[in-house]
Amino acid sequence: MQLHPLPQRILNCMNKTLDLSTPQIMGILNVTPDSFSDGGQFHQTSKAVDHAVEMMKQGATIIDIGGESTRPHADVVSVQEELDRVIPVVEQLADHDVVISIDTSSPEVIREAVNKGAHIWNDVRALKRPHAMQTAADLNIPVILMHMRGEPSTMNDLAVYQDVTTEVISELKQRIDEALSIGITKESLIIDPGFGFAKTASQNLKLLNEFWKIQELGYPILSALSRKRFIGEVLDGAEATARDIASSTGHLLSIQQGACMVRTHNVKAMSDTIKMWQAMCSN
Repeated sequence: MQLHPLPQRILNCMNKTLDLSTPQIMGILNVTPDSFSDGGQFHQTSKAVDHAVEMMKQGATIIDIGGESTRPHADVVSVQEELDRVIPVVEQLADHDVVISIDTSSPEVIREAVNKGAHIWNDVRALKRPHAMQTAADLNIPVILMHMRGEPSTMNDLAVYQDVTTEVISELKQRIDEALSIGITKESLIIDPGFGFAKTASQNLKLLNEFWKIQELGYPILSALSRKRFIGEVLDGAEATARDIASSTGHLLSIQQGACMVRTHNVKAMSDTIKMWQAMCSN
C-alpha cells in the first residue's frame, strides 16, 4: 500500500460545491424494503428524512438515496416504483445544506430527481442502460461510474480476473472514454472500483491493497465498501451491522491511497475515524 495525499479540487454540484481535497462522507439512505443490511428501516419518507438529517449532523456532506436494491437476486423494481420511493425524499431534503446523490441506473429517475433538487448521479451500472450516457451529458451533473460486470443477478459468475486491479482500471477507462466521447465533461466524472460487485473476497482485498493504482486514471475516486460481504468473510461471518469498525478501517485505507469520498452506513464511526486520522496527520 502507498500513501497518497488528495489533490486540490472543487467539485461543482449544481448550486453546491464539495472540496475534494478533504475526505467527503456519503451517507447511505436506502429507501427500499430489501437492501442487504438495512432494507425496510427507512422505507417511509418521514423515517428516511429523519435518518438523513441525523447523518448530516454526524458529518455526512452527501446523502446517497437509493430506491432499488443492487444485492444479488434482488427484486426488479419498475421505474414508477423507484420514482415513488426516491422523489418524495429528494423533495424533503432539497432545502437542506447537503449534496444529494441518487443511486440509480434509470435515466427517468435521475432526470426527475435533478428536477426536484438532486446533484449527483451514482450509477452502479456506469451508464450502460439505454439513453443513460446521453442523459448524463444533457444534465451536466457529476456522475459516479462504478465498476461492475454483468448485472447483480449474474455478477458473481463473472469474478474471473488475471489481475483484478489492472482489469478494473482498464474496464473503468473504457467507460470513461465512452462518456467523454458522447459529451460528458471530464470535470463531471468520479470513479468507483466497485467493491463487492463481481469480485471475490480475495479480489476485494487485493483491490483495497492496491487502491492507489486507480489514481492513474486521473479522476476523483469514491470508495464504497461499507458492510460488504467480503468484510463479513474476514470477520468470520459477522452480520452486516457488526461490520462497521472494519468498514471504517477499509475506508481509511482507501483515503490514505487517494479516495476523496467514502460511502458508509455508519456516518458517526466514519467521521470519528477521519477526525482521528486528520489529527494525527497535522502533528
